Amino acid sequence: MTLDLAEIARLFAERGALAYAGEPVSQLEHALQCAWLAEQAGAGDTLVTAALLHDLGHLLIAEHQTLSLSPTELGIDDRHQYIALPLLRGAFDVAVREPIRLHVDAKRYLCATRPGYVSKLSPDSVRSLALQGGVMDDEAAQRFAGLPWSGDAVRLRLWDEAAKAEGLRTPPLAHFLATASRVMLR
Repeated sequence: MTLDLAEIARLFAERGALAYAGEPVSQLEHALQCAWLAEQAGAGDTLVTAALLHDLGHLLIAEHQTLSLSPTELGIDDRHQYIALPLLRGAFDVAVREPIRLHVDAKRYLCATRPGYVSKLSPDSVRSLALQGGVMDDEAAQRFAGLPWSGDAVRLRLWDEAAKAEGLRTPPLAHFLATASRVMLR
């Protein structure tokens, strides 16, 4: 099965109002803010689309709909960065999929290479960092930096952390789905 734009819109309509893991925004607000930050930074359509869809895995995990606490509060690494990838493979090229796959490792990398980055993480992001393998050591950070899509993943991760602002106005989902339509595989 491949997710098309109608199915992605349906997921956001049905599950986007869910809280974004202990943050003051919903899943949809977080996705829109992340995509808007990417667009404002001059990112191309593929990276804006990756920013929009980077946490789609959270919407696909049925158990998230019934949890009273976030997965990290329950000590769970839900590995959300991998969940949507098989469903996006038929719709989007690696330029969209790889930054999504690598955005969690990008957080681990930034914590290892940018002094003070850890202190900017939200409490839930700190909990997930520990569950996702913690701060990278020097060797792992060098390997990560050498990956073809690591630069885009780092940019995505920076927008991801900033996309948690309560009440921030963004363009609607339709705006970003139009962007995604321009980079879909035909």
